[in-house]
Amino acid sequence: MEEFLVNKFSSIVAKSTLFLLIFVFPVLVFAASEASVIFLLIEPGSRPGGMGQAYVAQVDDGFAQYWNPGAMSFNRKNQFALMHSNWFGSLGGDLSDMYYEYFGWNKYFEELQGNLGFNLIFLTYGTQEKTDETGKFLGTFTSYELALGSTYGYQYSDNLGLGLGFKIIWSDLSPEGTGGTETGAKGRGLSYAFDLAFLRKNFFLNGLSWGINLQNVGPNITYVDNDQSDPLPMNFRMGLSYRIYEDDFLKFTANADMNKMLANNDWVLKRLVSAWYDDGGFMSRRERESTILGFGGEMTYLNLLSGRIGFLYDEEGKRKGVSFGAGIQHTFAQRYLGYFNFAMEPAGELTDYNHTFSLGIEF
Repeated sequence: MEEFLVNKFSSIVAKSTLFLLIFVFPVLVFAASEASVIFLLIEPGSRPGGMGQAYVAQVDDGFAQYWNPGAMSFNRKNQFALMHSNWFGSLGGDLSDMYYEYFGWNKYFEELQGNLGFNLIFLTYGTQEKTDETGKFLGTFTSYELALGSTYGYQYSDNLGLGLGFKIIWSDLSPEGTGGTETGAKGRGLSYAFDLAFLRKNFFLNGLSWGINLQNVGPNITYVDNDQSDPLPMNFRMGLSYRIYEDDFLKFTANADMNKMLANNDWVLKRLVSAWYDDGGFMSRRERESTILGFGGEMTYLNLLSGRIGFLYDEEGKRKGVSFGAGIQHTFAQRYLGYFNFAMEPAGELTDYNHTFSLGIEF
């Protein structure tokens, strides 16, 4: 029965458009023309960032709601996770007011026989100028997008966790009349989506975990009318994590992930199949180039200090290279475990590396 379940479960503002095209996380360049609200693909957490964004089968902290809600089912504590980043602050100019925020929390509830969590993703594109059809300055406005989500994780057995997530998505890119657009036309859209995930521990080998997360399954988001709607960035994420060595002093873990956005104009369920071959055929060069691969490893000493290294291969996003990371965690008051992580991640064409920070606590 368990194996059966595993198998079955198994324009708008120019500045905003620029951000979508060059965004330095796992966002495909062609995605701007195929999907909207691709801020949902920005991967939170500096721990995975230091390992080439390979984390779907290892995640065990407060970022599990994003990476794999099925992994959340094994938690028996309160878990909080935070991330704040000013991606392009070092470049200055119009890019300095763009911020990304992530907050996640989850806890096990006996009465629900599982873990319940809530999370918030927020991205602001900063201040924009509003003009009429002649280019006359009419003031400024702020563009932003957010997703408010809830997740549930159920531990089916000692080694199998199932996860379900639901999110409301709001995109507010421009007010009515921006750039001389017609009256009543606003760059604002609302939609919803589901995430379906599982984590299988001790998969054929002790210490080997297998995870899958199908993210952002939902209807198109509409800004003006249904004829001008855009698909959500439905995303398939799969990975393996293997605990190579562990004793009282050292732990070594190796991870490998693949990540592919399933975005086209087909009906949402048909897209699960068609998005694998609609760009030149199944396993065509274009399809291979649109698949993101990540590899990484982590060494932890005395459950206190961690060092990480990884490699990210994203041909479409022009992000290829080695990532680095480090972290520290400490238990205080014999109850609270706090952690802080830092990563340097390949950034693409604008700058060599992104520097990210994240933190969390569990008790």
